Amino acid sequence: MGIEFKYPYLLLLLIPAALLIFLYMRQAMKSSQRGFSLIAIIRSLVFVLLIGALAIPQLLLPLKGETVVFLTDRSASVKDADSISLGWIEEAAANKGADDQHAVAAFGEDIVLEQNRSADQSSITQYNGKLNPAETNLEDALSFASTMIPNQAGGRIVVFSDGNETSGHSENAIQLLKNRGIEIDYMPLPSVTGEDLAVSNVALSPSIYLGEEVPITVTIDSNTEKQADIRLSVNNQEVIQEKVDVKEGTNLYSFRYQAAEGGMNVFKAEVAAAGDTFTENNVMHAISTVQAAPKLLIVQNEETSQLPSVFEDAGLETDVLTPEKLPTSLSGYLLYQSILFNNVAATSITEQQMSLIEQAVREFGVGFVMAGGDESFGLGGYFKTPIEKLLPVDMDIKGKKEMPSLGLMIVLDRSGSMSGNKLELAKEAAARSVELLRDEDTLGFIAFDDRPWEIVETGPLKDKEDTVDKIRSVTPGGGTEIYSSLEIAYEELEELKLQRKHIILLTDGQSATNNDYESLIEEGKEGNITLSTVALGGDADRALLEELASLGTGRFYDVADSSVIPSILSRETVMATRTYIEDQPFYPAIGPYPDWQGLFNDGVPQMNAYIATTAKDRAMVPLLSEKEDPVLAQWRYGMGQSIAFTSDLTGKWSGDWARWGKWPQFLNEMVTKTLPQFESEPFNITVNKTAENTVLTVESQSKQSLPIEASIISEDGDEVDVSTNIVAPGEYEIVVPESSGMYFLSIAQTDETGQQHAFQTGFTIPYSDEYLIQGTNEDVLKKLAEETGGKKLEQPEEAFRPLTKAAYDTQPISKMLLLAAFLLFFSEIAIRRFGLHYLLLKKWSNRTKKKENVQPSAIQQKREQPKKTGDKKEVKPAAEAPAKAQTEKSNEKLKPKPKTLTPDERAENMNRLLDAKNRKKR
Repeated sequence: MGIEFKYPYLLLLLIPAALLIFLYMRQAMKSSQRGFSLIAIIRSLVFVLLIGALAIPQLLLPLKGETVVFLTDRSASVKDADSISLGWIEEAAANKGADDQHAVAAFGEDIVLEQNRSADQSSITQYNGKLNPAETNLEDALSFASTMIPNQAGGRIVVFSDGNETSGHSENAIQLLKNRGIEIDYMPLPSVTGEDLAVSNVALSPSIYLGEEVPITVTIDSNTEKQADIRLSVNNQEVIQEKVDVKEGTNLYSFRYQAAEGGMNVFKAEVAAAGDTFTENNVMHAISTVQAAPKLLIVQNEETSQLPSVFEDAGLETDVLTPEKLPTSLSGYLLYQSILFNNVAATSITEQQMSLIEQAVREFGVGFVMAGGDESFGLGGYFKTPIEKLLPVDMDIKGKKEMPSLGLMIVLDRSGSMSGNKLELAKEAAARSVELLRDEDTLGFIAFDDRPWEIVETGPLKDKEDTVDKIRSVTPGGGTEIYSSLEIAYEELEELKLQRKHIILLTDGQSATNNDYESLIEEGKEGNITLSTVALGGDADRALLEELASLGTGRFYDVADSSVIPSILSRETVMATRTYIEDQPFYPAIGPYPDWQGLFNDGVPQMNAYIATTAKDRAMVPLLSEKEDPVLAQWRYGMGQSIAFTSDLTGKWSGDWARWGKWPQFLNEMVTKTLPQFESEPFNITVNKTAENTVLTVESQSKQSLPIEASIISEDGDEVDVSTNIVAPGEYEIVVPESSGMYFLSIAQTDETGQQHAFQTGFTIPYSDEYLIQGTNEDVLKKLAEETGGKKLEQPEEAFRPLTKAAYDTQPISKMLLLAAFLLFFSEIAIRRFGLHYLLLKKWSNRTKKKENVQPSAIQQKREQPKKTGDKKEVKPAAEAPAKAQTEKSNEKLKPKPKTLTPDERAENMNRLLDAKNRKKR
């Protein structure tokens, strides 16, 4: 057992403490203070105890046994070595002592605990944890393993790895391990071997012109000589494929490509060969912006239309897609300078696709136009969607008091198959429907499994917040039985005096079909009740649900992607009111906006109908209806511009506008105003990948040191948190803490005049070095072992050999020292207040009084009697007694108090004094 101090340098305070004690003693000696030696000793002890407590002393108690953490590399470079490490761990654990403990953790880019610390001699037989093998982060793994070893106890970490670090630096963890007394042993694992080819670079100009033939250079590194196929694709369309002979080492292949599409083009080079060890390093991307005429994406329900020709006549390139064919990656939208939604319902677009469009507008300046119709805006189910966020109008409308009274019943399947994302999205959809209803509207909510559960009683919406909480409280249940729940829904609405009554049924299962659904629905139709159905997933009874919707004069939705459920319910809620369509012919009022007044200076034609919306606060509204609803609204959203035209483009709603001479000019004006204004290559981008992250160097062509705003989004649409720093005039660094893949970069810069300049491009973070065949790097592991006192293991049982430095458990004693210091401090106060002699005398007198039972002697009684005035012989002793008492009192401070005498001793002394006095008189 020993002792150590956490802050030993604080013990130097003992020096000034000793000086203070010395000064006190010298002063006490000059003033002849009594008992100063004892007080000095007490004060010295108090100083020692307090200073010792401040230094945080800890008792070191020897520990029995050792703690060993086995740390196994499971990254891609050692993917075939699991059996080696498992065999070593099993044999080492079987040979450990009874008091020894061990734990097992695996690591790649992250760390997984496979077996917690245990004294059991058995060990795991396979690795079960999930981790990312794309990197080797030994630094984080060592830090994690150290937390498995009791604090200050010492221990050992046994590392199984090939030593090839691709993330972090293990030497950063060495000092921590040394301070903890933790040793590192290692067992090198064989790195993956075999034939491997890797695409290491794709080079082409970052900016080219439409029709220009540009060279593309593909670099392939190989450790063998063989034949391979090289494929080059542009925007996911293969344009070049060649069979090449690859030599060992670095190979360069050049191709020529004629740019055929404007906008941001994504180039992908890929190599394939038989017997290739890693396929993860066979692909690399490059991005180039093709300068061409602006390109417009028109999204509508029919692929054939006369609308594209209107824009092509104005010099725009167009692509027409149905909603089902919309891109599922961000790069698919960055090909276009603007996107036009022509009467498209949100129920045919996934939430992910809408989010990608919103990001393309906000971060990369792509324009967006939405035109109206019976499947657009609120009628299309866009309430609270990413598309609504980017538009200058809200789907909800003011003047709800003018709506017809509505009763809505939502019947939701809560069976076990609905658990997870489907049920959560369905509940969120119901919550959105609640927000669209007025307080006086009627709502009922039934959740069913093998029986109905009335979650929200049918009645007016008095407390929306409470209603939403009840809906969100629904949990998955058992089986599926539809009819009884549907029957209750009809019964609840049947007797209500409402103008509109609507039921929405959502289920992903099947139920008995021998019930009389037809009679139920027909009776409901007599009470003006309509029914829409939603089939969720592949197991739903589509035939039944489609038939129910047809009988109930509602709509049937076949949902493959559950993310569209909220759009379906919001659309159904809006359509149940039928008041969002304003179908009284009118002449739009013209707002005071000079950019549009030139088009409208001769007046505007009559319009038949539009969809009611509400303009957002910052929106410009060049055209308004007679009810002051926006017909044409515009605003800036992030880097882009968006426009809402709440009438349609077919002429059915827009009326005379479709026959107006300026109609083509009006359509082109809407799209043109949303086109981004980008500069050509104002920045040079360089990508540098380090072990921790990727650093983009952005160099301004103008060399102006103005702040920039940078936004980075992955191919899947995930936003990346980045930090931007100015490192030199006109030069910036952007740190990207992300893994390999393709990313899109948007840069905005405002000059001294307030004008904003925008630039967009893309870049690729190459695959990890983990997917390169590098061999075992034993030097890294050897350095860790040498620095911490470990070694390379030759046999498994060596893992539990005695530690170089004995392991101890620590027991802090600062609190005990503080308690002792306070007790001594209060003792000193008592001594200085009462005096040590007083405390001792009082204690002794209390003891003797209990034992005394002796009467005063005759002589004492005689002395205590009053003296006669005339007796001269008695006057002298009486006069001497006060004088003697006064003398003793004056000397009391200089002499110690005489020893306390018993009554017999006092009587005997008095007799001797009287005898001596009598002899003197004679």
